[in-house]
Amino acid sequence: MAVLNDVCRRVAALLAMMALPATAMAVEWQVRAGDSIAAVIAQANPGDTVLVARGRYRENLVIDKALTLRGVDRPTISGELHGDTIRIIAADVTLENLIITDSGADLTAQNAGIYIQPGADRASVRGCDIAYSLFGIWIESVKDVRILDNLITGKRDLSSAQRGNGIQLFNSSGAQVIGNHISYVRDGIYVAFSDRAIFRYNRIHDARYGAHYMSSHDNVWESNDSYHNRGGLALMESRNLMVRNNRAWNNSDHGIMLRTLQDSIVENNVMAGNQRGLFIYNAQFNTLRRNLLVNNDVGVHLWAGSVDNEVVHNDFIGNREQVRYVASRDEVWGAGQGNYWSNYVGWDRDGDGRGDAPYEANDVVDRLVWRLPAVKLLLNSPALQTLRLVAQQFPLLRAPSIVDPHPQMQPAHADWSEWLDTQHH
Repeated sequence: MAVLNDVCRRVAALLAMMALPATAMAVEWQVRAGDSIAAVIAQANPGDTVLVARGRYRENLVIDKALTLRGVDRPTISGELHGDTIRIIAADVTLENLIITDSGADLTAQNAGIYIQPGADRASVRGCDIAYSLFGIWIESVKDVRILDNLITGKRDLSSAQRGNGIQLFNSSGAQVIGNHISYVRDGIYVAFSDRAIFRYNRIHDARYGAHYMSSHDNVWESNDSYHNRGGLALMESRNLMVRNNRAWNNSDHGIMLRTLQDSIVENNVMAGNQRGLFIYNAQFNTLRRNLLVNNDVGVHLWAGSVDNEVVHNDFIGNREQVRYVASRDEVWGAGQGNYWSNYVGWDRDGDGRGDAPYEANDVVDRLVWRLPAVKLLLNSPALQTLRLVAQQFPLLRAPSIVDPHPQMQPAHADWSEWLDTQHH
């Protein structure tokens, strides 16, 4: 009977072990300097963790099972300037605390520091430095990837056209791209055909576009900094975006571009010291509110049928040209609520905080300056001032304009003066 009871206990213990989740039986593997990471990955089982000690490892890794590759004291993995340094081909892979460098430079092969190929769902890359790689992280056709708190720099010695993008997200869903610092790449974050994603707290500079984004819907762009680029955020051919609390400054073209954008909210963003703060092209049915546009050459460049947008409670301060508007009819902004315009010269007799006379962004003199830039030399001359006054009295000389019926008398942003020193390069 005692033997039978012992057998029963052993069978019960075995069944209990079999019922445990795989992670409860996971093993930690140690890789020391001089060892092969690839050899240890080959021995590991799904769910295991591979701990890589400080050192320099010259390997091109392929991770084909669900495991965690974690650096201890920041080891370096070098791809020796060919291929992908790390290619992830399995789902549920995590990379943490590694320095990943020296991918190849073949744009056709899309060489990357980390290449996450189709089907590698739920990949996570956290706290890694990805240096001197063509594409920092290439992500294609996956679900729920997590790219968190990484430092990404490109092949700085190559021209912009020969570099890859910092993070390339293609045909994917549910991505979280948060807290990354990206520089010296072609485009900081390139996104196409990828929905339900979050882009938050990223810092991007010295690139062509901070974000180059198209045909991707239902996404959030929040609290990102984009500066010293050609363009800050270029958001195109998409709908249902939330674009809020971003800061775009010192970009040589635009701060934020909205091109063929619909049904989106753009709020609480700062665009300062750019050539154009906001470039709106063929964008309709969007809400733009509580944004600060300060010290840009052009505050807003509005073009190509960008109508039926709600534009309220924005501050336009110290832009050398508040609005550049090209159309055949007036467009009303701020109806009932108004925006603040630093060059408004109207009055507020009833003290309700809104101007009694409409603000008009463009007049016949502005149009003349656009066509003949040399006219800027005469902007303060009596002749042009007289032309402005005459145009106001004779509607036939009036140019179509952005019209704000009751502009705000005070800016909503108390800290606007902090952005006056910004200036695009």
